[in-house]
Amino acid sequence: MAAAKKSDVDVQQNTSSEESDFQKNETDFSSMENEDLKGPAQIGKLHRLIKLLEIRGTEHLSSSQLFLYNEDLRPLEEKRRLWSWFNFVCFWLADSVNLNTLQIASTAIDSGLSFGAAWGTVWLGYFIVGCFITLAGRIGTFYHISFPVSCRSSFGIWGSLWPVINRVFMACVWFGVQSSIGGQCMQLMLKAIFGNDLDTRIHDTIHSDAIDSFGVLSFFIFWICQLPFIYMHPHTVRHLFTVKALICPFAAFGFLIWTMAKAGGAGPVVRQPSKVHGSTLAWTFIKATMNSLANFSTLVINDPDFTRMSKTPRSATWSQLLTIPICFSITCLIGILVSSASTILYGTTYWDPLDVLERFLDSEKSGSRAGVFFVALGFALAQVGTNISANSISAGTDMTALLPKFMNIRRGGFICAFIGFAICPWNLLTSSSMFTTYLSAYAVFLSAIAGVVFCDYYICKKGCVILRDLYVADNSSKYYFWHGINLRAYAAYICGILPNIVGFVGATGHTVPVGASYVYDLSFITGYLSSAAVYLVLNLIWPSRANSGKIFEKKWLEEWQEVEDFDEFFRLKYHGVDPEKVDGTDVLTSV
Repeated sequence: MAAAKKSDVDVQQNTSSEESDFQKNETDFSSMENEDLKGPAQIGKLHRLIKLLEIRGTEHLSSSQLFLYNEDLRPLEEKRRLWSWFNFVCFWLADSVNLNTLQIASTAIDSGLSFGAAWGTVWLGYFIVGCFITLAGRIGTFYHISFPVSCRSSFGIWGSLWPVINRVFMACVWFGVQSSIGGQCMQLMLKAIFGNDLDTRIHDTIHSDAIDSFGVLSFFIFWICQLPFIYMHPHTVRHLFTVKALICPFAAFGFLIWTMAKAGGAGPVVRQPSKVHGSTLAWTFIKATMNSLANFSTLVINDPDFTRMSKTPRSATWSQLLTIPICFSITCLIGILVSSASTILYGTTYWDPLDVLERFLDSEKSGSRAGVFFVALGFALAQVGTNISANSISAGTDMTALLPKFMNIRRGGFICAFIGFAICPWNLLTSSSMFTTYLSAYAVFLSAIAGVVFCDYYICKKGCVILRDLYVADNSSKYYFWHGINLRAYAAYICGILPNIVGFVGATGHTVPVGASYVYDLSFITGYLSSAAVYLVLNLIWPSRANSGKIFEKKWLEEWQEVEDFDEFFRLKYHGVDPEKVDGTDVLTSV
């Protein structure tokens, strides 16, 4: 007891000494008005700044513990799983009405396909997308986990960092691209209010081929209008998609009816035959089909970010599988008909719907200006919803795994928005060929990740995932593999990329064999299947603890998980107590 008291006295003396030193540092710091910060004062200020930036409630956990388990990465308990099948239908209905989708089929027609063939590529492409999305989201539905956590079962606890980093980077780029398109909608809204010559009345001080001062102003207004929606929690943002699902389709159909009424019909594009034939027709058809997949390569891998909010095991199945091809195909049809009708109106086929809207402002009639404003407003809202769902939420969720002590989904979403602004995304849209190359390159790298994840969950594990092992970074976890990295997954990932490398070089303007270009036209499928096949072979030759005995299992092993006690398990785990060897009630009280 005497020793203990002596120890307490020493601690108090040390504490008092530390407090007096810290106060001294603060006094010294306040007196340095015109001098550089030095020594302890500078360290003290930096320390306070770091503490200020930390997420509340993370003070007693290390960065590695927070990487494994934090508020945004833990499995969602029942009270936060609020998405029904109706919410998923609204989500995809809202996501389908955006300017990228309106131009997908028009691009196919512009490449030489007939109307019927172009629309056929859309149905086929988005049906394949629906299958991929549904398959990717199942692990989130049954285990209530997001993509940064689910990919740990295939790439390893630490190996999951690369897929997450890759997804974060591309989400930030794509956020900027979508915001740039939204800025074009804002330009039309401002012109409808202040006059069609507004862009010439605002002095251009940028002198760029990609954008002028008016364009930057419009981009900034649209960009800043998105920020309040980023602040919304993911499980409540479903209301945004419900509102968007009610408003944006009316804007799209209203625009279609208005255009066809002005033109007096659908126009000649829907009746023109294919301009390509034979093998050229076949490969043009395939390439157009793959454009639909490339446009979806991000959501194919991170759909668990949304399906983890499913109320029931079936909430995210048929609602996604059927809604995606139907809604996106109808949106593409609207884009085709509007472009076709523009040929009658102006003697030129405008493949971008915003170009048609801008021509509507030429009449300077108040009714036309009001119509342009409301249609552009509907398209702007569509871009906001698409940006939030596909980019800011995804980037925010992934960043919580990269910098958990300082990052949550909200902060990650805001950082994604700021990076999307800083990269000057309008430069990516200077030509349609550059944009198509960007989409294809995007698919090359993400499809290989998706193939590994698919093979691991459906073929190697038969749907069986030990949820707690996804949050443990030691050899007791079956997903720790070699120093936390699954080398099989990375070998398969690289093998999924390699078949498309030569074709990608050709897409950038270099001369390559025609066969490589054909393989690249199928980039998403080749990457997906190649990585999945190699991963399966490696697991057969070199089985891991995680998949041992499951590959040849005949029955499906997936089970709906109850995760209401998950927090208690990790409170024990992070305080050095083995949850399997204690009676939880007494220990939890003491902890």
